[in-house]
Amino acid sequence: MLIVIKIFYIFLFLINYSVAQEFPARVIRFIVPYTPGGDTDFVARSISPKLSESLKQQVIVDNRPGAGSLIGMEAMLRAPADGYTLAMGTISSLAVLPVTKSSVSYDPIKDISPVILLTVAPYVLHVHPSLPVHSVSDLVRLAKLKVGQLSYGTPGIATGLHLTGEYFSFVAGIKLVHIPYKGSSPLMAEFTSGNISLAFLTLSTTKPFIQNRKLRPLAIAANIRSKEFAYIPLMSESGYPGFEASTWHGMVARTNTPKQIITRLNFEINRILNNDEISLNFKNIGFDIGAGSSDDFQKFITSEITKWKKVSIISKIKLD
Repeated sequence: MLIVIKIFYIFLFLINYSVAQEFPARVIRFIVPYTPGGDTDFVARSISPKLSESLKQQVIVDNRPGAGSLIGMEAMLRAPADGYTLAMGTISSLAVLPVTKSSVSYDPIKDISPVILLTVAPYVLHVHPSLPVHSVSDLVRLAKLKVGQLSYGTPGIATGLHLTGEYFSFVAGIKLVHIPYKGSSPLMAEFTSGNISLAFLTLSTTKPFIQNRKLRPLAIAANIRSKEFAYIPLMSESGYPGFEASTWHGMVARTNTPKQIITRLNFEINRILNNDEISLNFKNIGFDIGAGSSDDFQKFITSEITKWKKVSIISKIKLD
């Protein structure tokens, strides 16, 4: 029996090795579980052409928005575990949804094979200039005077921005009204028009609106100030020590995807991320480069799940 088992595993190894040697033999689909135009879509469309060149095979971006990223992730998980269907994993799909919704159909550890962390970008607390506040303490004082009258917007329920907004409400002891939109574009249109009071967003999204004074940044949820916007204080400098929250993007595959394919994709994308043009483009919009091994990304995902699970418990956030 032991010999039969050994032969079986050798057979599986040879199949996987053969598949990996031929990879990629056809078009690769890279699912983005959000609408076109946002940060996640931008990262995917920046990486895909370069990856197509490296692999000498077309990599197409397939936007599958909906249900806070569940639709896109489930589409990837229904495909064969052969490396030809990949997805963009984010804070929402891999850390927030699994700890806040009991109806999530996948386990981010058991069902996902991390390929590589691509980018990380801290959230920044912004307000509309019509709001008479110039600091986080000003905002909190106003929110306590106008209980339940200030609103914050997000690109959807069960996103990282949603949980960050709820966490801020909890630690600040204020009541904010959550207004979810169907993506980043309608959110920005409503925010810059003054139809919502505040939002946690990345500088990549808000940079032109800050420069045109259509939005006012109050604090950045990071452990170091932005080089370009050095005048924006940290949340920890604004009375909320340890308040750090970032959006992040990483390529993932289905579990049981041949390790050789994961390793090949990781190697090629590490080379792309070290490319001066790509690196500069990401840094210019406020993204830090991720890179590293697939194991590094696995550890990062695990740490994010632990962090946001604690936040969901103390904030009493359940999205079902």
